[in-house]
Amino acid sequence: MPSYVRAGSLPHKRHIQFRRPDGGLYAEELFSTKGFESVYSLLYHLRPPTATLDVREWNRPPVQLIANEPLRNRHFKTAQIETSGDAIESRRPVLGNSDLLISIANADRPMEYWYRNTGGDELLFIHHGAGVIETNFGELAYRANDYIIIPTGTTYRLIPSAPTRMLVHESTGMVKIPRKYRNEYGQLEEHAPYYERDFRVPVLKSPVDAPGEYEVRVSNAGRYATYIVQNHPCDVVGWDGYCYPYAFNLEEFAPITGKLHQPPPAHATFEAPGAAFCAFVPRLFDYHPLAIPVPYNHSSVDCDEVLYYVSGNFMSRRGVEEGSITLHSAGAPHGPQPGAVEASLGKTSTDEIAVMVDTFAPLQLAQAALAVEDAQYYRSWIEQQPSYSP
Repeated sequence: MPSYVRAGSLPHKRHIQFRRPDGGLYAEELFSTKGFESVYSLLYHLRPPTATLDVREWNRPPVQLIANEPLRNRHFKTAQIETSGDAIESRRPVLGNSDLLISIANADRPMEYWYRNTGGDELLFIHHGAGVIETNFGELAYRANDYIIIPTGTTYRLIPSAPTRMLVHESTGMVKIPRKYRNEYGQLEEHAPYYERDFRVPVLKSPVDAPGEYEVRVSNAGRYATYIVQNHPCDVVGWDGYCYPYAFNLEEFAPITGKLHQPPPAHATFEAPGAAFCAFVPRLFDYHPLAIPVPYNHSSVDCDEVLYYVSGNFMSRRGVEEGSITLHSAGAPHGPQPGAVEASLGKTSTDEIAVMVDTFAPLQLAQAALAVEDAQYYRSWIEQQPSYSP
C-alpha cells in the first residue's frame, strides 16, 4: 500500500446513495484488513458481490512439510521441479513454517476460474514470463523481475501471455514496506531505495455487466471451498483507498552501497510477520581501497536465510544456477566459498540478481525440494588441501 489511490467513478462521500444510470443503487463494498483498524479500500459494484449460488468442496492437496533434520545448510535446484498448469494448480511448495509458505510455480495456461486467498497477503516474484493479473481492482500487467503484492481477500486470476515462472510467498499476515523507509506520515523517505512512483497499480477497465455463474476458489489457513457467484468479479465502476494489489520491478530498485560491504538489511524490499525480504541487483561495489566485495562469513543465529538465484554471476557461491534456492539455517555458519574472496578483489561491480527472505521461525522442507537437493552442498566450504609428494 504505497499511497492513496482512486480509480473510476465514486460518490461524493462514502456510505451514501450512489445510483446507476437506470436508477438502481451501486453496491458498496468495504475491503478492510485487521477488522476495521488497518488499511482498507471501498469498491463500488454494479451488483452486490455477495450473491452466491452455490458453495462446493475444493479438494486441494494438503501441504506436507518435515523438519530440517539433521539441521544443515541446503541447496535445491528448483529448475528441475516439473510443474505446469495455471498459476494456482502449478504451485509446488518447497519450504514453509507457521508464518510463510514458499512455492515454485510454472504457469503455462490461464486460470479459468478466480482465486481468493483470505489467509494472508501473497508476494509473487516473476522470474520469467509476462502477462496480466485480472483483479476486482483492475488489470495489473507483469513482466520478468516483478514483485507483485496481492492483499489478502483480493479476487484475481493470472493470464500469462508467455510461460511464467514464479516464486510464490504466501504470508499469514500483511506484506508491507519496511518501517525504516517511511516517515511518520507513511511517505517514503529520501533514503529509501524506491519511491511511490515506482509502484504500478491496477488499471480499472469498464465494468463487466454479465450476471451468470462464476467460479471463485477460496483458501483460508488450510480450509478451502469453491464458490459459484452470480456476478462477475470485475463489475467494479470505481474504488479508492490504501489496500490494493500493486507491482514493483527490480529495475526500479536503487541499491544502497557504501565504503565497506553492506549487510542484507541495506537491500530490504518488504517485510511481513516473521519474515524480511531483500533483493540483490546489479550495483557498484564498495569503494574502500582494501574492501572485500563478497559477503563476509556470518552465522544466522536467529533466522533461516533463503536465497533464490535469478540471473547473473553469483561470485560468492559456486554450483548454483538460475532457479537455485539455498537455505542457510539458523545455527549453521555460511559465507563465501573457498577462493571467492581472492577472486573478488579488484572487482568494481556485480551483475547478479537474487531475491532473499529471512524467516524468524525455523523453515521446514517439502518433498518437492528434497527431490532436487544437492545433498553435498553443506560440504562446499571445504578448502582443498594441497598434496605433497615425498
